[in-house]
Parts: sequence; C-alpha cells; structure tokens
Amino acid sequence: MAGKPAFYEFFAGGGMARAGLGAGWQCLFANDFDQKKVDAYTANWGDAEILHRDIYRLESRDLPGEADLAWGSFPCQDLSLAGNGAGLSGQRSEAFWGYHRIIEMMQAEGRAPKLLVLENVVGALTSNGGRDFAEIIAALDLLGYRYGALTMDARHFVPQSRPRLFIIALRKDIAAPRSLIASERQALWTGAALVRAQSGLSPKLRRNWIWWSVPAPASTNVGFAALIEDQPQSVVWHTPAETKRFLAMMSEPNKAKVEQARQAGGIQVGAMYRRTRHDEKGRKVQRAEIRFDLAGCLRTPTGGSSRQFIMVISGERIGTRLLSSREAARLMGLPDEYILPANYNEAYHLMGDGLAVPVVRHLAQHLLEPLLGNPVEQLIAAE
Repeated sequence: MAGKPAFYEFFAGGGMARAGLGAGWQCLFANDFDQKKVDAYTANWGDAEILHRDIYRLESRDLPGEADLAWGSFPCQDLSLAGNGAGLSGQRSEAFWGYHRIIEMMQAEGRAPKLLVLENVVGALTSNGGRDFAEIIAALDLLGYRYGALTMDARHFVPQSRPRLFIIALRKDIAAPRSLIASERQALWTGAALVRAQSGLSPKLRRNWIWWSVPAPASTNVGFAALIEDQPQSVVWHTPAETKRFLAMMSEPNKAKVEQARQAGGIQVGAMYRRTRHDEKGRKVQRAEIRFDLAGCLRTPTGGSSRQFIMVISGERIGTRLLSSREAARLMGLPDEYILPANYNEAYHLMGDGLAVPVVRHLAQHLLEPLLGNPVEQLIAAE
C-alpha cells in the first residue's frame, strides 16, 4: 500500500470515523444530510471534503478519486430495539439503500472501494426477525464483496457501555491475510445475536462469510470519575431539593448502591438515567437508576428522558446534574480539542449519534489497515 489509504465517510456526523481512522488516512469525501452535523464536522475538519446533501441525491461524480474504504454509519432509529420496528424500509434506516446505490454506481465505473464498513446498533441483527440483516448481507454479496461482522462494546476502551455492530466487507477480487481470518468466531466480538443472525443466512451467503480475527484491546485504567469536569460550562448543578427528588425516585436496590458508594469514601461518581418502570402493584412509575462502574450508553435525547445525569458523592455531600457535553465527548474518546456545538442539546445529540473513536482506531489498526497493506506471501487467494 503506497501512501495513505483513502476513504469516503457517509453519514459522517461530526467526523468520529475520521477521528478514529486518524492522520494516517486521507479523507476524499464526507457527507451528511443534517446541517447541524455538517457544521460540527466543518468546525473540526474544515469544509473541503464535506457535502451537505441527502445520500439519495448524491451521484458518483460527487465522489473524487478512488477510495480504499467507504465508511457508512447509517441511521439506526428503525433498527434499534427501542425504535419503531420499521427496519430497512423505515424512513431513516432505509438510507442504507442510498449508500448501496452509491457503491453500485462506483462498481459500474470500476472504482468500487476495496473495503466497506457498515456500523449500526446490535438491534440490526434481530430487526424483522433477522431478515434485515440477511438483506444487508445479500446486498453486499451481490455487490461483489465477502463479509463478516463484529459486535464491539466501547466499554473495552472507554467507561461507557456502548455495544455496536460492525460489518466489514472485502471486495471478492482482493485476498485476505491468513492472520486476519479466524478458524471460528471470537467470543469477545461475537455475541449470541450475531451467531444466530449468521446461522440464519442462506448457505450461499454463508460461503462468503468471514469470521474476522481482531485481538482484544489492552485493558484501560480510565474510570468514569476521571472524565468528570470540575467546573462544567454547559450544565449547572441541581438544587438540594432536586437532588433529593432523584434519591426519592430510586428503588431500594439503587438506594443501596448510593449508600455503598458513600461508605466507600473519597469521591464517587455514578451515572443515572430516569426510567419508566412498573411498581409492585403494576403501576407505571418513574425511577432513577444509577451505576458506579460505567456510564450508560449515550443516546440521542428525546424529550429529556434519555439524557444522562451524574451523581457525585463526597462524604455526606451528594450532588447531581446533567452529564456535560464535554464529558459526553470524553466518553466517546474524543480529545478536549474537539470543538463541540455551543448548544447543549446539539452537542449531546452529536455524541449520542456518534462513534466511539477508540473502537474505530482499534478496528483500523488491527483489521482495516492490515487488509490493505499486508505482504503478498501472507495472503489467501480470493475465491
């Protein structure tokens, strides 16, 4: 591989795939239909590559050169377990077919990317009884790619629980290094849902399936408390009365977690969400649920219910507030130099829709870059 590998970044958001790929890669083109996300992308990466346009209105002439990789983190709302169940035919997640259309056009021009990466929620594996996943894989097969998938949780890299599905497809005329193909699935990156989804594919599709081999990451020593700002600018602390209301909303097991953290001494930081639960009489009640090991998965806020709060315990003192926008960015693995939108909701939305940067870097270092640059003698002949 001579020079930097080049990539296209579809559904680019704030450019977190670009951040994860790093300076060793060259971005040829980026695209998003959301003007606020384009503004965030431009603030961090400039406006030379980004094009604000619906993916269905893109033409192959809009994409310069020949990319080694086309990254596509297409919308997840219709595939999410918490979504509407519309699947690939839904108003948002059908954008996959816009991505597919672009690759198809480039294939006709003889410049289809060597690699495709599709990223989405793990609910994509079970959406419509697994039919949506099978449809994606069948589409990749018809485009001339072999493929495999990994379910990677950001908790192995940052203190945030964030499992995501990564489908990595390699053009069939390109060989793959033996070291990157596992003889069987790796348990760390392959949950039960992925095993069921893969086994549900047709025999023809399974013949072109690859269990990718990616090493486990080095253990991280960064805890959630280490990412908390002493003096956040984007949020304010709750009043004592508001904090008292949070404590009153907790179930007994959650109150016990708070008491255990208080008795542990020092400064303890917990992550909280408000949830609707059923009480012992079957009535719906709002609960505050807390954990002290990891932050919960950052989500796109809707109506305030999915915003994440923190609780800081120091001796007898307990304080609560919203997670700050900078803390959300740190949970995604972004450096403090990353420019966030000034508006809190816009910044939180950008992070909730984004990629955990260290996960992308690990995938690039241990799979994408070796696929593009290993010596010929280490290769398996393509089928």
